[in-house]
Amino acid sequence: MADMPTLVCIRHGQSQWNLENRFTGWDDQDLSARGETEAKAAGKLLRTEGFEFDAAYTSLLKRSIRTLWFVLEELDQCWIPVTRDWHLNERHYGALQGQNKAETAAQHGEEQVHTWRRSYNTPPPPISRDSVSFPGNELRYANIPHDKLPVGECLKDTVDRVLPYWKDVIRPHVAAGKRLIIAAHGNSLRALVKHLDDISDTDITSLNIPTGVPMVYEFDNKMNVLGRRYLGDTNAIAAAEAVVAAQGKSK
Repeated sequence: MADMPTLVCIRHGQSQWNLENRFTGWDDQDLSARGETEAKAAGKLLRTEGFEFDAAYTSLLKRSIRTLWFVLEELDQCWIPVTRDWHLNERHYGALQGQNKAETAAQHGEEQVHTWRRSYNTPPPPISRDSVSFPGNELRYANIPHDKLPVGECLKDTVDRVLPYWKDVIRPHVAAGKRLIIAAHGNSLRALVKHLDDISDTDITSLNIPTGVPMVYEFDNKMNVLGRRYLGDTNAIAAAEAVVAAQGKSK
């Protein structure tokens, strides 16, 4: 691992609204009991594999922050610098946030919900900037211009938010040999994977990232991707990916 630039990404452990099959987005839901277990298991797995990190990055949402806490605690690396940034937040699901995915599919049809969840450039119904749920009303986003804060995002919007942060802030450290871990979300990580793996707008719709599973990228000295792999049991990971794919079905 020390011979080549390496990056570890992990989607937060199961959140309470993951458990309830709800659209979460920027709503600040905590980890479920299973999510805490997943995060701790990820940390133990990284420790067993011999990973050490120089710094960590996460979003401003507690499910990813607490996932990182559990991982670093298991690694006995709580002392490393941690940067929290809104650019790594989950995709904003607009007016869908809080709604049950299966109930929404029953109401609007599975095809429409699949389009809202997985299409590259079709956003969900937006919220109003006058809404109490608009991020600009929260203290954590007080220093961000309101016109930069989303009211509903498609994956393309999330890519446009995540990639400049990757290129300007994180990538230079990886290229310099720093060992980094990112704890983020299904769609902010899908945005990054799309870029790193050069996945088409069409094919990205079928990519499902399971909760709480470390994903390792290795690069050559010119930051070309040499490979991406999950750590852990392949059958369990495939089953977890299938669970993510099944969300949004009416039954």
